[in-house]
Amino acid sequence: MTVHLTTERLVLRRFTPADVDHLVELDGDPEVTRHLTGGRATPREVVERELLPLYFDHYRRYGDLGWWAAEERVGGAFLGWFEFRPTDRRDRGEVELGYRLRRPAWGRGYATEGARALIRRGFTELGVRRVVAYTMTVNRGSRRVMEKAGLQFVRTFHEEYPEAIPGSEHGEVEYALEAADWTP
Repeated sequence: MTVHLTTERLVLRRFTPADVDHLVELDGDPEVTRHLTGGRATPREVVERELLPLYFDHYRRYGDLGWWAAEERVGGAFLGWFEFRPTDRRDRGEVELGYRLRRPAWGRGYATEGARALIRRGFTELGVRRVVAYTMTVNRGSRRVMEKAGLQFVRTFHEEYPEAIPGSEHGEVEYALEAADWTP
């Protein structure tokens, strides 16, 4: 079981309890959470009692399929996280790709670099057959990362949420990549 993944500019590693402040800061930026919660911050208690325990549970259940803290390879600055976890508890063959990065990391290619590294590992080492990713239709930056990572548009869909956030009226999009269609 790997506890980190290194790319040209990134180190993706498992979260630890010491990452609480990083996650609170990340989810405290209304621009970072704009397409997720409408800009509402995630309370520290939720990070401590729900999110980190969820991440740790995924490490126990799925090994290398879960959430990865992202840091700069040089200097070690916390950049955000990547998600690469099974969509079904009974089948590790399909995983969801996700990412959430601090604003200073936006537009620098980190999301694409981390996504490509996880996809490569998934298809070459972890037995993944299909990678899926979702975002709001209006989230052009995230859609661009999905496309640069090799995922293809699948569909637009609408879900009912307890609270609408700006842009949700346009729906969500699904992107996917099958192992057979992946080009290293």
